[in-house]
Amino acid sequence: MDKKEVTVLAIESSCDETAAAVVVNGRQVLSNIISSQIDIHKLYGGVVPEIASRKHIEKINQVIEEALGESGRTLDDMDAVCVTYGPGLVGALLVGVGTAKALSYAAELPLVGVHHIEGHIAANYIANPDLEPPFLCLVASGGHSHLVIVKDYGEYEILGRTRDDAAGEAFDKVARAIGLGYPGGPKIDKLSAEGNPEAIEFPRASIEGAPYDFSFSGVKSAVLNYMNGCRMKGIRYSEADIAASFQKAVVDVLVSHTMLAAQDHGIAKIAIAGGVACNSGLRSEMKSACEQQGYSFYMPTPLLCTDNAAMIGAAGYYEYQKGVRHGLDLNAVPNLRLGERGI
Repeated sequence: MDKKEVTVLAIESSCDETAAAVVVNGRQVLSNIISSQIDIHKLYGGVVPEIASRKHIEKINQVIEEALGESGRTLDDMDAVCVTYGPGLVGALLVGVGTAKALSYAAELPLVGVHHIEGHIAANYIANPDLEPPFLCLVASGGHSHLVIVKDYGEYEILGRTRDDAAGEAFDKVARAIGLGYPGGPKIDKLSAEGNPEAIEFPRASIEGAPYDFSFSGVKSAVLNYMNGCRMKGIRYSEADIAASFQKAVVDVLVSHTMLAAQDHGIAKIAIAGGVACNSGLRSEMKSACEQQGYSFYMPTPLLCTDNAAMIGAAGYYEYQKGVRHGLDLNAVPNLRLGERGI
């Protein structure tokens, strides 16, 4: 007989956050501990994989102990250990996977490997207890831009994906060009508040025959060309106006493609996920567009948009309920595609 309450320990280490959480029934978060490496990687203008891996090794045991302590539970109270095994930086993923396998073996607990993007989508279950599939989800982060129909828990249909730069990657590159530093997304968002989003008309890319796919390399290049052109002509430009106009161009594309997909597929529930879902412009514009169309709109809290282990616990719970189990041969899969299974 299934236990009424399923409690999982979740581990996330796909990039530059070392995180652990204790989650009950995929929706209730008892603890969610995140150790960020942003201050270290700021020095280099982006994430250095080798440094990230070493910091994960230093922090992961401490973070797990803190997550268990804050939850008031012990390993003996867990029903499973859930861990991100892809996609992400291979060295960083291996730290989390190796630790999860050790805990699973030592505590004789089932091991459940979780797809990082499924985790981002599942963050909406924590923030919105009433949300259930099916719904349409825009996943926008530093490495990914996907439009996904969530047909059921763990069952996805990808409608669109980026052809080049992900949205978050474009934010980081433009921020670096302006001189804002890393991480670019929050810095562009903050500076945009001081600028005029209508000041400069940057391009909105569309791809013939693939109306739901994204391309952000063009708008990134347009920003660089605009700045270089101004410098060559001796024209002063407003960094705030550039940030605001760039952000509006990206947000317009994300929102319009999502609305088109919802309309074409008759879906009235829309969610956003991933680091770019923290962006104030995207949150407000998507909410406004959904209200105009009469759609229900869901978004995680900003803390649950960025990489964290609570979202992995939420996704892992539904995998566990479906009977997904991994062995000690579970490996990191840095290029794991959404919907793929295996080790």
